[in-house]
Amino acid sequence: MKWNESRVKSVLTNKCPKCHEGKVFKYKTIFHPKKFDKMYDTCSACGHKYELETGFFYGAMYASYATTVAFSVAAFVLTYLIYPPTPYWVYIINILTILVVFAPLNYRLGRLVWINLFTGYDPDAIKNHQEILKENEQL
Repeated sequence: MKWNESRVKSVLTNKCPKCHEGKVFKYKTIFHPKKFDKMYDTCSACGHKYELETGFFYGAMYASYATTVAFSVAAFVLTYLIYPPTPYWVYIINILTILVVFAPLNYRLGRLVWINLFTGYDPDAIKNHQEILKENEQL
């Protein structure tokens, strides 16, 4: 599989899972409290609707849970490697700090992973969308 067709590319670059061109989230900034969760309804390039059905993103909580576990394990291992003889409360504080700081990133990763589980890459998505738009203009 080529990098351009990879779902990992779509997740890491915040791109549409169908065409890998349009953006999913409106703002690049992740750590702004009023902007990190704003999404487009459809892809600007291929017209793909991101929320496939009502309540679609409730399932993103499972993907978000997985990334939370990954962040927690990474924080634990780093704390252990840097300060081996530490009390347990230091581990708890470090893990909670990491989870709070990276909560917006976790939110976005969960949604991007969830969208990519249900939508595959289509190299002709943009061309098909443009043809549909031309047909609608002729009517």
